[in-house]
Amino acid sequence: MSAQETPAAQAAPPARSGSATAIGWIVTIVFNVVAPIVTYNILTGRGWTEFTALLLSSAWPVVDTVVSLAWRRHIDEFAIVTLVFLVITALVTLVGTHSARALLVKDSAVTGLFGTLCVATLLAPRPLMFYFGRKFGTDGTAAGVAHFNGLWQYPEFRASMRTMTTVWGVAYLVEAALRVVLAYTLTTDTMVVLSPVLIYGFLVALIFWTIRYSKRKQAEGAARAAAREAAERAVGSTA
Repeated sequence: MSAQETPAAQAAPPARSGSATAIGWIVTIVFNVVAPIVTYNILTGRGWTEFTALLLSSAWPVVDTVVSLAWRRHIDEFAIVTLVFLVITALVTLVGTHSARALLVKDSAVTGLFGTLCVATLLAPRPLMFYFGRKFGTDGTAAGVAHFNGLWQYPEFRASMRTMTTVWGVAYLVEAALRVVLAYTLTTDTMVVLSPVLIYGFLVALIFWTIRYSKRKQAEGAARAAAREAAERAVGSTA
């Protein structure tokens, strides 16, 4: 029976390199989270406009992409997504008025656009969560990335990636719509407190759901592999 016919019986993933994983996480967090935030705060604190500060902050994911290309010989799609997200944020801050309520609505526009991006990639060869999964589910080594890429041949894996992308996309579209409604329903002072709660509340819930869903799918795959191997042994013993 071919590997295509036995998706659950695929080879086990290579052992993860602790040092490579640590370095990968450090590089990702520094260039895609810490550096943009620090740059933005420094520039706005010195009188730069929000738009200019955000635009300059988006240079850091570009650096991450260059480092990844030089180190691993492939483009880091996660850094590209981060770059797109920062550029969208910069463009959103440029549009329209700059009242407190307008800024709250603009925050919703950013997360709504991210949700739209997730849903839109369902039409692409591979959905967005595939690249997020490869970024955070491997140690970034050639063997780890190659194994993760190879999983795409299996229907169950493709379905899981599309399901996760759909859930993340729809969740952020709902979150964006909810915050727009609340921004025009509640007082600004209330929304200033509630807005980050919604943002991080949805994020934590999605991460928790993704971990549970991934573990369940892995368990189902292991069970299918065990059942298939048992059936093959039974056939072999009677041959």
